[in-house]
Amino acid sequence: MGQHVSRTDFEWVYTEEPHATRRKMILEKYPQIKKLFGYDPMFKWVVTGMVLTQLISMYFVKDLNYPMLFLLAYCFGGVINHSLMLAIHEIAHNLAFGHARPMANRLFGYFANLPLGIPVSISFKKYHLIHHRYQGDEILDTDLPTLLEAKLFCTTFGKFCWLFLQPFFYAFRPLFVYPQPPIFMEYINLVIQLIFDGLVWYFLGGKVLVYLLCGSVMAMGVHPVAGHFVSEHYMYKKGFETYSYYGPLNWITFNVGYHNEHHDFPAVPGSRLPEVKRIAPEFYNNLPQHNSWTSVLYDFVMDPEIGPYARTKRKHRGLPS
Repeated sequence: MGQHVSRTDFEWVYTEEPHATRRKMILEKYPQIKKLFGYDPMFKWVVTGMVLTQLISMYFVKDLNYPMLFLLAYCFGGVINHSLMLAIHEIAHNLAFGHARPMANRLFGYFANLPLGIPVSISFKKYHLIHHRYQGDEILDTDLPTLLEAKLFCTTFGKFCWLFLQPFFYAFRPLFVYPQPPIFMEYINLVIQLIFDGLVWYFLGGKVLVYLLCGSVMAMGVHPVAGHFVSEHYMYKKGFETYSYYGPLNWITFNVGYHNEHHDFPAVPGSRLPEVKRIAPEFYNNLPQHNSWTSVLYDFVMDPEIGPYARTKRKHRGLPS
């Protein structure tokens, strides 16, 4: 099973999450950062191009044998689908059309969701905004691994398996940790996705649907672009709970690697996050950072000090009434 992790509990802290404090300090010194708030008008065209690329690719994969189909799903389709998941992350912050047009953002989220094969757009937003507001909360932040995950996957081999299973933990953990009744827009998301999947199956065959679904799952597991799931908040250095990545994969992930910057300023679109760092370098240059998501995954598995326990947690204080 390999080496056992050295940690036996999460890192419990009794301070507020760091981003609100740093945001206030940065804006006091650099108020011009407020000019970066808003949305990127090019974003919707980039996402549309990605969706159309996947729609076109479906025609070419329908007659492939399964080994080639899975290889293409891992190397090509899954990468695009993962980028679309991160586009949905941008959309969750109303960064496709701005805060003044929430319905336009939601409708565009349905569109970006289509190649993923499963409806995630609305549900992701519901839980992700809570993650921002209550980072580290033992109940409300469903990005945190459960105690059961930490206890079961506490060896080198166990952590490797956990990475493979990460898509399922990410999808189903909220339903067990902090279940919320589905809202009407989630049902709409489900109906639209089922209609799309049914049309794909009817006109192109089940193999194409396998291509889309497997690409989505594989690119969330042991895959270079999936390194951001681990790099963002797993504690690679004691005392720090959010980490940025400044490597080249930011080009295809809407700069999600600029994660300290994103949590400090969630109203800034991904395309402008590097500008936040450029304006206020003294607030970011000395923070621990990553330069390779592949190395992040390798270290997660091989380093006994890192694993599901390596997360900062706070005692639950409850939602305001």
